Amino acid sequence: MWQIGNIKIKGRVVLAPMAGITSVGYRDFMIPFGVSLAYTEMVSDMGLIYENDATLSYLPNKKSSIPIGIQLFGHDPKDIANAAIICENKCKYFDFFDVNMGCPVPKVTKAGSGSALMLNPKNCGDIIRAIKEVSNKPVTAKIRLGYENNNHNFLEVIKELEDAGIDAIAIHPRTRSEYYSGTAHYDEVVNLRDKMRVPLIISGDIFTLQDALKALKITKADAVMVARGGMGNPVLITQINEYLENNRDIMGSSLSEKIEYAVELADLLIEEKGELTAMRLYRGIVTNFFNGIPNCKPLKKRLSTELVDRASLVKIFEEFKNEHNID
Repeated sequence: MWQIGNIKIKGRVVLAPMAGITSVGYRDFMIPFGVSLAYTEMVSDMGLIYENDATLSYLPNKKSSIPIGIQLFGHDPKDIANAAIICENKCKYFDFFDVNMGCPVPKVTKAGSGSALMLNPKNCGDIIRAIKEVSNKPVTAKIRLGYENNNHNFLEVIKELEDAGIDAIAIHPRTRSEYYSGTAHYDEVVNLRDKMRVPLIISGDIFTLQDALKALKITKADAVMVARGGMGNPVLITQINEYLENNRDIMGSSLSEKIEYAVELADLLIEEKGELTAMRLYRGIVTNFFNGIPNCKPLKKRLSTELVDRASLVKIFEEFKNEHNID
């Protein structure tokens, strides 16, 4: 067990915040697989300040069985502090704040937010101080190695964040310039936790149990963050937990189970967003359940082109199961 501020965390697998993915329906789907901590999608400070309906919809609207963090993004300490106050006033179903200091997407960084914050380590610390001044909730941040490939200043940023009173830090060992290309630079974060005063969550290229164990061993992190690797493979969370807790390997999901999980997630998203909106978004998620599985290329094509509602989802799966004699 480890802690973020006064929040006790019972497991060591964290669900990464992912824009367009980690809505309440997706979080509810992943929690039973063993996720110990989760975040909202990125929430714009200015979207909250201007009371944008879409932004406000990202705030949790019900109590969760695990701690939930609201991930804010912005660049001005005063604006982010005001956004935190709005969250406190409008939402009672969250446990901590997280500040996105790692997003590499141009529409975020061009405004000075996301990973662009790492260009000014002092401002990173000022943002944490500003939130701490207006809220008693724990505050965390997610960072990268640095903004440019020739400026890996993550240790400087970590020091500023710690001096500001941050409660935990997650790091993805790539620069902003690399986005998600190549491989994460774990050679640069060896024993990183030993150099820190607060809990460390390690992220980056966690697609298998061995990836998770390697990341934890190299960095000595308190927890591992699963992002793209868990999309379509939620049992990865269970596998990591089972090994860490009981030193036991368990099997991955069968094809039949993957189909069941895919329908279950669809139903949760439909409940949250309504059928047509949910299915439009789901087309970009559901094919991940069948990545790397033999004979599934035609299935993935149908899911990405023919899926319009729940009935079409069930029809596609039933025809696939009949064609391949899957119970």
